[in-house]
Amino acid sequence: MAAVPAPRIEFAPMRDEDVDAVAAAEQRSYEFPWTRGNFVDSLRAGHSMWIGREDGAPIGHAVVMMAVDEAHLLNLTIVPERQRRGLGGALLGHAMAVARGHGAARMLLEVRPGNAPALALYRRCRFAEIGRRKGYYPGHAGREDAIVMARDL
Repeated sequence: MAAVPAPRIEFAPMRDEDVDAVAAAEQRSYEFPWTRGNFVDSLRAGHSMWIGREDGAPIGHAVVMMAVDEAHLLNLTIVPERQRRGLGGALLGHAMAVARGHGAARMLLEVRPGNAPALALYRRCRFAEIGRRKGYYPGHAGREDAIVMARDL
């Protein structure tokens, strides 16, 4: 029996023509997703934005804001049907490599305390909690705090 080949993941910079598909993937992935306008604004601001493709099929996206020697991960999404296969780690690794290439010495991010899969990913990738932001995220019963995490690159 022949071995099944490992998926091939490719990363490409996000472009204007990708925004509709990325926004649709975001809608399928979160209860409180980024809007199409958030992605357009991030492109206009010049953030580092990437689409991941596995064997040609879109699997997720990442948005990183560079600020002097720090990178701030604003969004990391793997589409629901491709989650729990190590793709989030691959996309995060790519985002960190790009940030290092732009001179970042550290990456920061926020994550919902209830997002156990994301917390596990970030901890596996050696991010550590450095604080909390009160009322950072929208929620059904008001605002929800965010865990702030960081790691040296």
